[in-house]
Amino acid sequence: MSKVIEKFLKYVSYDTKSDEESTTVPSTNGQMILATELVKELKEMGIKQVSVDENGYVMATIPSNIEKDVPTIGFIAHMDTAPDMPGKNVKPKFVENYDGEDIILNVENNIILSPKDFPELKNYIGKTLITTDGTTLLGADDKAGISEIMSAVEYLMQNPQVPHGNLCIGFTPDEEVGRGADLFDVKKFNADFAYTVDGGTVGELEYENFNAAGVKIRIHGRNVHPGSAKGKMIHSTLIANELISALPQDETPGTTEGYEGFYHLTALNGEVEETKLQYIIRDFDNESFENRKIFIKNIADKLNDKYGSGTVEIEVKDQYFNMKEKIEPVKHIIDTASLAMKEVGVTPIMVPIRGGTDGARLSFMGLPTPNIFTGGHNFHGKYEFIPTFAMEKAVEVILKIVDLYASK
Repeated sequence: MSKVIEKFLKYVSYDTKSDEESTTVPSTNGQMILATELVKELKEMGIKQVSVDENGYVMATIPSNIEKDVPTIGFIAHMDTAPDMPGKNVKPKFVENYDGEDIILNVENNIILSPKDFPELKNYIGKTLITTDGTTLLGADDKAGISEIMSAVEYLMQNPQVPHGNLCIGFTPDEEVGRGADLFDVKKFNADFAYTVDGGTVGELEYENFNAAGVKIRIHGRNVHPGSAKGKMIHSTLIANELISALPQDETPGTTEGYEGFYHLTALNGEVEETKLQYIIRDFDNESFENRKIFIKNIADKLNDKYGSGTVEIEVKDQYFNMKEKIEPVKHIIDTASLAMKEVGVTPIMVPIRGGTDGARLSFMGLPTPNIFTGGHNFHGKYEFIPTFAMEKAVEVILKIVDLYASK
């Protein structure tokens, strides 16, 4: 078994599910436990400059072993797993020499990973896959990224004759709840640019992502006994239904792809007296993004005109922005990553990120940070899987990026 697979199996045993409701940093203690373990391993590799701060941010620096002046490169991954599914007691299953047929993840609950639902499975016939047991997520997002970075670092430390410039390693908490870059010390990290290893399919190389905003809506109703409610009751949930219906029904995650934006209802909790909704707004184009925010606010204004001022309270808050404008001036970091992939036998796939990464925030904090693949699929759920060869290729890509900059 390769080193990267061994590390991956170890790291997914840590329960690091983040918690959006928590006010601590990191949001869950399991992340700090993993952070402490990563620091221990980095020190055991012989790295002197290693730290973890009180908020769970792990940083390490590997000094250059060459005389010429080359850029300082960072590699970053996040320690937490998504709140959507349990991340405790993860029991990875190996499917060797995959035959292209259904994979039974869990007999008891009839959980099946099928190419009928996930046709990309057919791309991995003859390969070894790691899947869940159908009761938890796998955690490849982003423990695959951690494993790949740690494996590349270990290789460099065990082979000091391999030339490299200064390298910076960072592991962050709470990326899945949108806080991964909140307390990231860019000055302390001290890299010229970085790569998050947090993408999906082998070959993915991403430097465009959604502009993102979160929307919180509170609708106030008036409850009256239904027997005498005519002209008096204001049903907040029915007003919520009006608001939902006023948004474009063909602009949701389930109806869009590529560069198409959307409105996504993520939570709804209501009774007659009060209903709360949460939306996320996503769009690649800045102008369209601003128009979406104005559109949903206008719907709220119209409902207030209809039902009375203050009936609908709405709060729209920007979350992150498209990193493209920050990457294009240093496009060599994309060109180099693309070349690195080609040189290790991987075809680069330039795709926009229909989501966000720590790199989007970091790029606007002065650290240009595009995203490269981990190899995983179906993140955040029980159908998650990752081909073992893809993880090994990610390690090769990281090392080749280092090599290309060292040899320039």
